[in-house]
Amino acid sequence: MKGKKYVSVAVAAGLITAVAAAPAGAAGPRDRADLQAMLDKIVDAGAVGVIAEVRDGSRTWRGTSGRARIGRAQAAPVDGRFRVGSVTKSFTATVVLQLVGEGRLELSDSVERWLPGLVDKGAETTVRHLLQHTSGLPEYTTDMFDKSGIPKERYRSWTAKELVDRAERLPREFPPGDRYSYSNTNYIVLGMLIERVTGRPYATEIRERILRPLGMGHTRLPGASPEVPGPHAHAYVPVTKGGKVVPVDVTRFNPTMAGAAGGIISTTEDLNRFFRALFQGRLLPAALLKEMKDPGMTKKAYGLGLEMAPLPCGTALGHGGGAPGYLTVAFSSADGSRQVALSITSYSGDPEKPARSLLTSALCP
Repeated sequence: MKGKKYVSVAVAAGLITAVAAAPAGAAGPRDRADLQAMLDKIVDAGAVGVIAEVRDGSRTWRGTSGRARIGRAQAAPVDGRFRVGSVTKSFTATVVLQLVGEGRLELSDSVERWLPGLVDKGAETTVRHLLQHTSGLPEYTTDMFDKSGIPKERYRSWTAKELVDRAERLPREFPPGDRYSYSNTNYIVLGMLIERVTGRPYATEIRERILRPLGMGHTRLPGASPEVPGPHAHAYVPVTKGGKVVPVDVTRFNPTMAGAAGGIISTTEDLNRFFRALFQGRLLPAALLKEMKDPGMTKKAYGLGLEMAPLPCGTALGHGGGAPGYLTVAFSSADGSRQVALSITSYSGDPEKPARSLLTSALCP
């Protein structure tokens, strides 16, 4: 997940902004040693560990730096699983657009038509508004975390309706279609919409429509399980106890609080596979992929489930995401020929500058 009131958002948003501000003419990495040095700098800047995969045409490089756990010697695993946070939104949006392509849904459909009484209350919210964060729906994650960034009800199971109800207690930020404002609530509603249209949970639709066809065998929609299955780096947040700052392991929590907005667990390899297939036209017809890439009124910030980062070599497309202790950035060139996926278990310091260097170098060779 990612949003104004969600853990790691400032870092994720800062990375995307920093990529957009990269100097013109930035050169790509000359060799694997350059890429490894960039990962090492991210750890030197305060991350516990970092995992990356860079693809350029048929060439693939995977690397890792740092440790899997604080106080342990084990290296961060190059095939490690991690919580991708709001990168989940690109998967949810792809399923919604597939339903549009099948004629089962329209971007202009109102939420009220499919989910009567859920959010509209006199203001017509459309599917497009939800996808592009122009609905004005407030952020449901408000007050779900303590001041350290740990979920207050860490192991509670939430229904999508309960999450939306949290947002509905707050005033709508603006009338639908008035402007852009990122809100995780939009994608919780889209998950409910997928279920209403198909008769199956959004997680089932993502598995059957995206994960299985693409062979994304290491990607999971974990439901209520707090575990990160398979090899993984642990996630931490700093907490002050007895006047000292100590790391608290936040790897385990119930991901129903993230749902269709941010619940997926994946790997750098699988994320790059997904975005390559998406941008090369394997998941959506050309007209809908064009719609997905269109920033509309968002001032070139957001398409339909896609974030945009202007680079010296063009606009990169993809998504960033934050979950407690995890930071994910997954971006691609618009034609799908180049990708970078990066998972950082950030803890202290500021990984922004070295991560920016890696992203810009990988996408502007």
